[in-house]
Amino acid sequence: MAGLLYVSVSGISDATRADVAAFAASMEKRSVPLSLLVAPRLKGKYRLLEDPATQALLRARRESGDLIVLHGFDQAATKRRRAEFATIGEHEARLRLTAADRVLEEVGLRTRTFAAPRWNASPGAVAALPSAGFRMNLGYTSIADLDRGIEVKARLLGIGDGFLSEPWWCRALIATANRVARRGGVVRLAVDAKQLAVSTPRRSIIDAIDLALHHGAEPVGYRWQPHPALGAA
Repeated sequence: MAGLLYVSVSGISDATRADVAAFAASMEKRSVPLSLLVAPRLKGKYRLLEDPATQALLRARRESGDLIVLHGFDQAATKRRRAEFATIGEHEARLRLTAADRVLEEVGLRTRTFAAPRWNASPGAVAALPSAGFRMNLGYTSIADLDRGIEVKARLLGIGDGFLSEPWWCRALIATANRVARRGGVVRLAVDAKQLAVSTPRRSIIDAIDLALHHGAEPVGYRWQPHPALGAA
């Protein structure tokens, strides 16, 4: 029985744009769609609104079949050493989601799929998602369709963006991805774009992808589809 393969990239900015483009091209040759995790603001005063070249790349990638996923608003810790959406309440989460949604709409990258920074969303943040217009939430251990109330359990395997990037971790990631794919499970791989410029992490994520494909995993993106009943209505 064949499983599924999800591949996502975070930390996309002017500094990582070239590496993301090269990685996306290599995935396109393998017919692997990427889920591109985008935040309007990043550390170092980065602003997506002020970066038309990265906007253009993201739009082009989406036109080629890749998916856009909102990955927070400014990724600033709301409490010491905690990720942006990890501890906040529903009201503040809704404000951040609305602000981020407006930015992505302005640059032509609006999405209905959300993944909190470091894949950690508080109950309040999850509760705010539907009213802010989001229909899918990607967590560390699950993929949740908020419209249908369906949740698929599958643990994320990552390099960077909250995960380690040391060689031993990369080897463990490859071994785990191979084991899950061999058993026909759901392989979820994530990489921080900064790690694509480093030989071992880049090679490791590609090796994990190739092993999953070797075992027959179907490459898919985090795509929300409206419920058929809505279309009929």
